[in-house]
Amino acid sequence: MKQEYKLKMLESEIRKVISEALLEMKDENLENIKSLITISRVEVSKDKRYADVFVSFLGDEQKRKEVVKYLESKKGYFRTYVAKNIRMYTAPEIRFKEDKGLEATVRIGQLLDSIKESGKSSDK
Repeated sequence: MKQEYKLKMLESEIRKVISEALLEMKDENLENIKSLITISRVEVSKDKRYADVFVSFLGDEQKRKEVVKYLESKKGYFRTYVAKNIRMYTAPEIRFKEDKGLEATVRIGQLLDSIKESGKSSDK
């Protein structure tokens, strides 16, 4: 239990630090879209060698894939930032992945709204 709690705390801290790094990053490619990128969650492996960073982006699927690919190409910057801001024996290797949870949530909300509307129209 204690080990799992520590891992969750580490994941939370890495998420916070990567979000800070994203905001401080000076890159012309990201200036317009920084506010649309969300670090939704981080999953650290049990041996703390890898950190999977799940990224949400409000936009079309092609743009989402481009953002994840771009962040993946800059993972050295993020790993260095994590190493400087979190005291660990070894900084984990950062792997960026697309988080489809936000998109699924919006889609479910739309489906529920359409069901509710069809229910109201059939009651009349």
